[in-house]
Amino acid sequence: MIVDADCHISSQRFDGLALTADDLVAAMDGAQVDQALVWLKPPYDKDIGPENRAVYDAARAYPDRLIPFGWVNPRLGERHALDTLARCFDEYGFHGVKFNGAQDDYVIDDEALVMPIVERAAAYGKVLAFHIGADFPENTHPMRLGRLAARFPDTTFLLIHLGGAAFPALDRAAIEVASAHHNLHVIGSAIHERAIIAALDTLGTDRVSFGSDMPFFLMHVRRAMYEALLEGRDEHTRRGIMGENILRVLGLPKA
Repeated sequence: MIVDADCHISSQRFDGLALTADDLVAAMDGAQVDQALVWLKPPYDKDIGPENRAVYDAARAYPDRLIPFGWVNPRLGERHALDTLARCFDEYGFHGVKFNGAQDDYVIDDEALVMPIVERAAAYGKVLAFHIGADFPENTHPMRLGRLAARFPDTTFLLIHLGGAAFPALDRAAIEVASAHHNLHVIGSAIHERAIIAALDTLGTDRVSFGSDMPFFLMHVRRAMYEALLEGRDEHTRRGIMGENILRVLGLPKA
């Protein structure tokens, strides 16, 4: 079972990097990926409501292939964010939601803007994903997710990108933070291969999962990189990193 734990889809092809659900599933077939964790690719106007709905519709169209997550933007206001959470969890039944302080321009542990939203999201008992990257280090530094992990120790957080998404990456800081907070699970997408190896060796192979960041990175290429990295490791380890770890974190069956 191969699961790509970081993919973006859109309701329509509004630029060269916008994939519809049909496009993504075709790419999955080509890369021999069984399932993908999907969230939206933010539109230029930040109107995320229709895009969250597109993720819901996509998961209904491909229930055995797509694992849907919502997207919350605190910049759109607390009421908007809380309504989005209710829709994503109560109406759509998503497995979690994602926060991205780089694309949406906010500090992810801001006490006034973000913390009330995270607190409400954590109360649902679902998994919360955070873009953690060097593309906007002030907003999305790993230490900021560490503060959230400490504030909500019973919530599982996905640390997306391992501090990558730009150069120089913040992978050493990301690994240090993940080492200190065992409720963080690392998705090694948009990051260089040595950082992934370091995360595996430091955190253990059960706390890291494969992700491509499709369409920003090519799924079949990133899968090939992971397969090369895992040469020489046992089959249990390979199965975990390539899919079973993220399924376990989300409480989903392996097949």
